Amino acid sequence: MNLGIVARTAGLLALSNVFMTFAWYAHLRNLAGRPWYIAAFASWGIALFEYLLQVPANRMGYGTMDLGQLKILQEVVTLSVFVPFAVYYMKQPPKLDFVWAGCCLLGAVYFIFRSRPA
Repeated sequence: MNLGIVARTAGLLALSNVFMTFAWYAHLRNLAGRPWYIAAFASWGIALFEYLLQVPANRMGYGTMDLGQLKILQEVVTLSVFVPFAVYYMKQPPKLDFVWAGCCLLGAVYFIFRSRPA
């Protein structure tokens, strides 16, 4: 497995997840008093930048990783971005459940990456 491609893929996915997380959840804090369609259009605009990073990341990683590995990598990156966002930006209290979810994802990483792609 080409670790350089995996690292670049993970980096692009991390950046795309920052945009995705803001698109999905920041309106709950920033646009709470506005109509839902204003939040939807704002989120849609933010999501464009997520797609501009996510699509190349998936295309780059797909030759080195199989589809299942790419998806589990995405989930790990998503949780890695979401937890700090929830705690620091949305002011949610840290939960031990975040740790347990991370442990479950580590198990998923082990099982999906223990064999070579087909």
